[in-house]
Amino acid sequence: MSRQLSQVIAFGCIAVLIVAPLVALYLLINIDLFSEIVKNNIGLPIHWETVSGVQWYSLWFLTLCYVSTGLTGIYFLRRAFSGFAKGEFFNHVNSRALRLFSVFLFVQALAKPLHFLLSSILLSANHPAGQKMLSISLGSGEVKVIALAIIMWVMSDLLVSANKLENENKQFV
Repeated sequence: MSRQLSQVIAFGCIAVLIVAPLVALYLLINIDLFSEIVKNNIGLPIHWETVSGVQWYSLWFLTLCYVSTGLTGIYFLRRAFSGFAKGEFFNHVNSRALRLFSVFLFVQALAKPLHFLLSSILLSANHPAGQKMLSISLGSGEVKVIALAIIMWVMSDLLVSANKLENENKQFV
C-alpha cells in the first residue's frame, strides 16, 4: 500500500510542477486577473487605483520567487517519493531529497512574512506621504509549517546518518 501511495504522491508532485508554471505564465499574460486575485486576498487597505502596471508585474515577479521556493521543495519531495515507490526506502538519495524538501519548506515558511511585507511596500508605494504601508504577518500557520519543517529536517538528517552507518557496517561484514 505504501508503494502505491508513494507513487500517487510522486505523480501529484509532478502535476504541481507542471501546472504551477503554466498558471504563473497565464497570470503574467493576464495581469488583470492576477490583480483581481490579489485585491480579493491581500486584506490591506490599498488605494487600488494608484497601483500601476509596473507594480503589478513587480508583485507577480516577487510572488513567482516566493512560489519557486516551494516548487523546488516539491521537486525534491517528488524525488524521494519516486524512490519510495520503487521500493528504495531509506537510502542516501531519498534521505537527502527529504532533507532538501524540509530545507525548502523551512525557507518558504520564513519567506512568507517577508513576501507579505514586500508586497505591502510595493502596492502602497504610490500612496500619498503618511499613507504608505509596512505590514508584516506571521500567524500560527507559518509557525506550524516552520515546526514541521524543522522536525522533518531532523528526521531526514537522522536517516542520512543512519544510511552512512549502514554502509559502514556493510564494509565490515
